[in-house]
Amino acid sequence: MNIVIVGYGRMGHEVESAALARGHTIAARVDPVARDADRAKLDEELVSRADVAVEFALAEAVFDNARVYSRCRTPAVVGTTGWEDQRRAVQELYRDGGALLWGSNFSVGAHMFLALVGFAAEISAKVEGYDVLMYEIHHKRKKDSPSGTALTIAEQLLDACASAAETARGEVARKRRIVTDRLDRRRDDEEIHVASVRGGETPGIHTVMFDSAADTIELRHTARNRNGFAVGAVLAAEWLVGRTGFFRVEDFIAELLGKGDTA
Repeated sequence: MNIVIVGYGRMGHEVESAALARGHTIAARVDPVARDADRAKLDEELVSRADVAVEFALAEAVFDNARVYSRCRTPAVVGTTGWEDQRRAVQELYRDGGALLWGSNFSVGAHMFLALVGFAAEISAKVEGYDVLMYEIHHKRKKDSPSGTALTIAEQLLDACASAAETARGEVARKRRIVTDRLDRRRDDEEIHVASVRGGETPGIHTVMFDSAADTIELRHTARNRNGFAVGAVLAAEWLVGRTGFFRVEDFIAELLGKGDTA
């Protein structure tokens, strides 16, 4: 594949390395501030020459970039976070064709972790006395808090609790809301508190705890570097080419892990 990389910061460089390692070529590197980028701005002529775009850029650019991809019918993988308020507008661009896949985390290992968290939540929801909480740690430059992955995990916990609610007796079964802000009050039993810490250079740590008076069960995913995210994004791009529609990274992961076929 001939790939245009949109956003040539740390993740953009990692995507380039992962793509080249898998035998792909780079059509161009687009970034308004990176000195080693080929272009400062995305345009239709450039996108039309690429087989696929992989974007890790700024949230405010997602809609305009998606409009370019859709006009050119060039598939695009978007790993940018923080544009949830524009999701419906972007999806509307793909109502009549084209392909875009988006996600907050493209690490295959992180999605294995998500599957384990969901399974653990369903089990603990059937046992009396277990509460659930989570926290995440990211490097000092990360702009969103909590991370998109943390919110995805929290939603997975709510879904798992809901699916087990009919037979559950435990604390977890009552979870109905996610709380991400600082708590200057007692946390309600229906809430899952998601805490965030920023500092240092760590690419990302997500921890989920199931806690009771007797013991604690802790599940953790630790990213050692950005390579796992970049490889996952390139694999997602390979999967997306030839498809039509508006996809989530979970659609790609489901097929990769043998959990379904979204072709």
